[in-house]
Amino acid sequence: MSFPSPSPPSSLSHDDTLRRTRVLSSNLYFDVPSTKVPVIYSSSYDISFLGLEKLHPFDSSKWGRICEFLASEGVLDKKFIVDPQEASEEDLLVVHPQTYLDSLKSSSTVASIVEVPPVAMLPNCTVQKKILHPFRKQVGGSVLAAKLAKERGWAINVGGGFHHCSADKGGGFCVYADISLCIHFAFVRLGISRVMIIDLDAHQGNGHERDFADDRRVYILDMYNSEVYPLDFTARRHIDQKVEVKSGTSTEEYLRKLDDALEVAGRMFDPELIVYNAGTDILAGDPLGRLSITPDGIIKRDEKVFAFARDKNIPLLMLTSGGYMKSSAKVIADSIINLTRKQLIEMSCA
Repeated sequence: MSFPSPSPPSSLSHDDTLRRTRVLSSNLYFDVPSTKVPVIYSSSYDISFLGLEKLHPFDSSKWGRICEFLASEGVLDKKFIVDPQEASEEDLLVVHPQTYLDSLKSSSTVASIVEVPPVAMLPNCTVQKKILHPFRKQVGGSVLAAKLAKERGWAINVGGGFHHCSADKGGGFCVYADISLCIHFAFVRLGISRVMIIDLDAHQGNGHERDFADDRRVYILDMYNSEVYPLDFTARRHIDQKVEVKSGTSTEEYLRKLDDALEVAGRMFDPELIVYNAGTDILAGDPLGRLSITPDGIIKRDEKVFAFARDKNIPLLMLTSGGYMKSSAKVIADSIINLTRKQLIEMSCA
């Protein structure tokens, strides 16, 4: 199924016109056969190079392990997974200025963003291949997820969710602003004009909050631990619906706050697409999230968000975002299995 490109408004600025041209010429949107399910993943997502990835608490192999768990449970045959295109420089320029992309040609800059100091000593060609290529593949997955969600009602990018990266600044293991890119592609290619971001990662999504600070087409519900990184108080001013929780918050309190937040969001905004940033760093024991949510609590959280979208008949795409324990991959897989059992998503092919 293809979507016609809407006619450009006559009042577009030069920058908006250039952005639109780049989006329309991109290869990130492509037709996905009905024999595939709207689950997006590539083996290129996983980061592994001389053990350097182990110097950061993020589990950089979790994306592949999620798919392994789903396959082992008989929920998803790997041949039905969608392999995305890698975002090109022209694609990234839809959001990022050239100066920012040029800064990534410095290995020290990338090392600072991914918080692994030894990366600064690597040749940049190695950094591009072993670190930035996987991220660009995940960006392609996040962008394509919006198209698939529009066509199928839902989509899951097994990676993505780099919500600390804004147009001109990366940080917190987030190099590219895939959420902002995904939404700008949807504006142009899908004719969508109202998007809701539901960000339930343990950390504040300061990247997309800065990018859409003055854009009333985007409504942001962000529920996060206010006591941990990034403590971006400027970005907090741009959250439409801010739900702050404290370190140690229990599953019961968390889910109660989420129920209340979704009820308010449903009254305040009528989106045509939901971008769900489903970080698992809210898990009890996560060293960076510092919340106390059980695995069952995460499964219930995801179920509530998918049910919210289904009840309102709104396409939803899910990104897996943060999660800093080896157990995260199994929890995500178990949550996806629960979504199939509750018939909130359908894994069988046409």
